[in-house]
Amino acid sequence: MHRLFLDANVLFTAAHNPDGKAAFLFEAMDLKRWELLSSAYAIGEARRNITVKYPQCAARLEALIKQLIEVGQPAQARIALALPEKDQPIFLAAQLARATHLLTGDQRHFGPHMNRPRDTGGIVIQTVAEFLAKL
Repeated sequence: MHRLFLDANVLFTAAHNPDGKAAFLFEAMDLKRWELLSSAYAIGEARRNITVKYPQCAARLEALIKQLIEVGQPAQARIALALPEKDQPIFLAAQLARATHLLTGDQRHFGPHMNRPRDTGGIVIQTVAEFLAKL
């Protein structure tokens, strides 16, 4: 079973676009092919962004969060990946949770590490579209 760690932007997109690929991850959980994980850090960022940009979607975000497994947030530590400071807690939480995948829409910062599990401690970093296309 895949353990999918969702970055804040995936949570935001799932709440904002209920017909999109990110929302499909939640809808298809009944197939038992994956577990959805995230951290308080990512959830907090998604909440802040949805409240500012699409407050009418806040209730949907809260409903989606209830379907997640919220994993612990490790203390800030040095990581081997070149990531901005704001993205390091996302990767660390995915690592701590033993995620098989870290799904993100942040290709600017995570892009150089996407689909390179040898370089990311075995975690496959992908967009939601990439993950779904490879099923």
